[in-house]
Amino acid sequence: ADILSAVAKGAALLTGLTTEHVLRTAKVADVAVVIFVRGKKPDEPVLELARSYNLPVLLTEYSLFVASGRLYLNGLRGLDGSW
Repeated sequence: ADILSAVAKGAALLTGLTTEHVLRTAKVADVAVVIFVRGKKPDEPVLELARSYNLPVLLTEYSLFVASGRLYLNGLRGLDGSW
């Protein structure tokens, strides 16, 4: 529920959860990309669901904190222009 109330259309969603529920929520929230952090790798059914939604999925070894910081340093900002 927090995601649905706090995500702007076209946002990037960073998460350590690799469930289909995350992708369904991302689809409803009109998220542009889901980034799985901490080296998490979703199972094939999760990837198949992402493909069916035409939703890009990225993986990183970085923690949520470090990945967010690196995106911020490269120009990605939060809803109000800051994080």
